[in-house]
Amino acid sequence: MIEVTAKLPHGHVFLSGGIVECSIIFTHPPSPTHRVSQSHTDVFESLAWASAQIHCQCFTDSKLSKDNERLPQLTFADTALGASTIDSGTVEIATKPKILFCDLRLSPGQTKTYIYREKIPSDSPPSYRGQLVKYSYKITIGTQRVNSPVKLLRVPIRVLPLCEAFLSEAVCNETTEELTPTNPFLEVRQKERPLDLALQSLQNITARRNPNFYMITNTWGKVARFCLFKPAYKLGEDIIGTFDFTVATVRCVQVSVSLQCEEETTINANNESSKQVRIITFSKHHEVCLGYKYTQLILPIPLHVTPAFTTELVNLKWRLHFEFVTSTHKGLAPPAVGDDDWQAPPEVPIETMVWSLPIRLYSTTPIHVAQGVQTNAVHKLTIR
Repeated sequence: MIEVTAKLPHGHVFLSGGIVECSIIFTHPPSPTHRVSQSHTDVFESLAWASAQIHCQCFTDSKLSKDNERLPQLTFADTALGASTIDSGTVEIATKPKILFCDLRLSPGQTKTYIYREKIPSDSPPSYRGQLVKYSYKITIGTQRVNSPVKLLRVPIRVLPLCEAFLSEAVCNETTEELTPTNPFLEVRQKERPLDLALQSLQNITARRNPNFYMITNTWGKVARFCLFKPAYKLGEDIIGTFDFTVATVRCVQVSVSLQCEEETTINANNESSKQVRIITFSKHHEVCLGYKYTQLILPIPLHVTPAFTTELVNLKWRLHFEFVTSTHKGLAPPAVGDDDWQAPPEVPIETMVWSLPIRLYSTTPIHVAQGVQTNAVHKLTIR
């Protein structure tokens, strides 16, 4: 018997264009009946070969699949593991398989460890579980005994999108830095990788405060003035805004704000009838604000959601969706000081207005996401 154990030393979350590292351990545990004096040649276990590669599978809605038939697709026959890895869905990306070993022999109690490293293509789609389209990543480890079927161990990973503009800017900065004359009086620093520079650019954009003010109005007048402190956010941040009702000419009874993503198919952009859209709501803020002068909005962005991205199949965008309940009923006016006979009206005619405000949502550092989302860190396979 041989046990195969796969571990991800740097976590299960990676950026597109980043390096995946997986530690793969092959162990021959000694049996209770094994004697130390017994010859190793009589009890060793062997494997003919083992390889590893990364697969990204795409799952689509049934109606979407029909339109998707004309797009070029990769099949599992193009990979080293062949049809033995096939699941429902199509293969979007399959890296070249890397051979870990050929003809491995292990004595009782012996262990061999191999490190698998692979770069995720920069233009690869992110991990995503939508209603129309799903992208799923796995490290597929295959191994085989002589004259036995192939055994597979699949290790799920999560890939976050990194905007190509950030990578392009990082490469440009790297080139510019190389052309800059060196200063002998400055401390020599280690050359930063383009991925680190891209993360720094992302940090600079999302950390920049740029308040924007929006006057909310309906047919009866002004409802409120809304302030959003910045338009760009990272996973795990809080969206913070304020409502100013002192400028209102129409009373706002209550307000609701939802963080939503808009999933839209992009297969046939010229045919509006074939376009499908799904709206998915995440965190929500609800407040009865009648009589308020000011109030604030705090919406957390979950770590498990997928930032905005676009592929040949789908376009994902993010927005804040507002619902304002207003009324022009005169009975809602605050009572005068000392008026003890004031009574609230039994019925209040209301109107509801909606408004959506687009926002930009980006990835964050993989270690931040990995710490906030629990997952199985060790994956095992037993070969008998």
